[in-house]
Amino acid sequence: MMNAPKMTDERLMQVLLAPVVSEKSTMVADKSSQVVFKVVGDATKQEVKAAVTLLFKVDVETVQVANVKGKQKRFGRSMGRRKNWKKAYVCLKSGQEIDFASSAQ
Repeated sequence: MMNAPKMTDERLMQVLLAPVVSEKSTMVADKSSQVVFKVVGDATKQEVKAAVTLLFKVDVETVQVANVKGKQKRFGRSMGRRKNWKKAYVCLKSGQEIDFASSAQ
């Protein structure tokens, strides 16, 4: 097993990079009260759960993590590749909700 970084408050503040705003993530949010985040590449489920709880003061039920492969794209004449990234589906307990508009202030 890899050596995972320690779960300090400083580390937890850096785990979540951004919410994923897409058609699929909006549909998932409406249907099953899940929120989708872009997270750092070496984040664990426990770290994501602790980070969401710390930053948004909500109760997290489960976390699912997916590695997203970077697309192959053309850059002029040559072929290139976008970076791989990781996303986390965070399922909130019933009655919980994250309001990004008020937490951004």
